[in-house]
Amino acid sequence: MKDFQSLSGIIIGISDLLTAPEKMGCYKSLSVQKTDGEIVNFIVSPETYFVDHVMVRIGDMVTGFYDANAPQPLIYPPQYQAIVMARAVPYQNVKVDYFNEALVSRDGSLKLNIAPTTKILLENGQTFTGNPSRRYLVVVYGPTTRSIPAQTTPEQIVVLC
Repeated sequence: MKDFQSLSGIIIGISDLLTAPEKMGCYKSLSVQKTDGEIVNFIVSPETYFVDHVMVRIGDMVTGFYDANAPQPLIYPPQYQAIVMARAVPYQNVKVDYFNEALVSRDGSLKLNIAPTTKILLENGQTFTGNPSRRYLVVVYGPTTRSIPAQTTPEQIVVLC
């Protein structure tokens, strides 16, 4: 089971990764400086999902989500394979996690209350017609309750198939 973790910071560099000639330009390294000054690199592949399909650039505040159970090279600065990237937007939160049959996140911190206005999509932007429970989801939401778990009516849910 994937264990999604996240790191946030400001993009200070974007560069191409050296790969096979037919894949040149397809993989990027995003260097991100966290608020504590630590630098981390996110490896962005063609499979990395960018929330709202935004284009990021140097100076953007971003959050990268990665699988903490995946093998990581022991190098400095740390390097993580980005599964989801989100550019910071005021009054918008993003959570990536497994949500159970009650639509509660695996870490127990967020419960989803789906409304008719909630967009439920696939990564390619097409409408998802199945049940979003018991799946890995990218949830874009605004305010939450102060309960445990916090509850929200998400603006958008992206199902990671």
